[in-house]
Amino acid sequence: MKPQEIIAKKRDGEILSRQEINAFIRGVTDETWADYQTSALLMAMFMSGLAQEEQNALTEAMLNSGERLNFSEIDVPLADKHSTGGVGDKTSLIIASVAAACGVFVPMISGRGLGHTGGTLDKLEAISGYNVNLSTEEFKETLKTCGFAMSGQTAKIAPADKKLYALRDA
Repeated sequence: MKPQEIIAKKRDGEILSRQEINAFIRGVTDETWADYQTSALLMAMFMSGLAQEEQNALTEAMLNSGERLNFSEIDVPLADKHSTGGVGDKTSLIIASVAAACGVFVPMISGRGLGHTGGTLDKLEAISGYNVNLSTEEFKETLKTCGFAMSGQTAKIAPADKKLYALRDA
């Protein structure tokens, strides 16, 4: 499927198939889609909206774009906290610490801030020596040791998300 065909279909208000959405995310991840093509499709999605089946397919494609973290060996409740955006996340560090102290482990893949506000990763990088680029094993070991772990997307974990975040911030 050619990017321009998928872009035109969504621009014209049609519903993209699961295969077309998978081709888009695969193209973003393997960089066969140029930034301008990715931007054009994202704008078409924004302007035309996404049907429920498109939302589901996009979520699954992004989830399957890289490694999945498996925490089955950790025998405690797991929770996540994710911001909806706005003027900066001020709660992740506190909520993750409190939840971990109560026996609920919090594995968090965080993002950067928009514009003038700092996201969770930006705040963590301000702490001298804090590494936001953890490998899968480092992430799991930190979670087991501390009860929570915070890292950013990587080339292996959520690579489509990482590339779309970077494009948004460009």
